[in-house]
Amino acid sequence: MPDAHELDVTRIEPHIRHATIFATFDALNAGESFVIVNDHDPAPLRFQFQARHPRAFEWDYLELGPRTWKVRLTRT
Repeated sequence: MPDAHELDVTRIEPHIRHATIFATFDALNAGESFVIVNDHDPAPLRFQFQARHPRAFEWDYLELGPRTWKVRLTRT
C-alpha cells in the first residue's frame, strides 16, 4: 500500500476537526486511505464512523501515544 496522506488534526480548529475528517474520508475511493494524526486517542471518532459508515472503512492504529496517535483510515 502506498504511503497515505497525513491529516494532522492538531492544526485544525477543534470545532471543525470531525467535519474535516469526514469530508476527507468522503472524498476517498474504495481502497484509498489517509492517516489521522492526533494528540489523543481518537477512539470516539471510530464510533461515529461505525454509525455513519458501517462496514465501509478499516481503522488501523499506526502509533499509540503517549504524545501522538496515528490511525490509517481506509475506505472499503
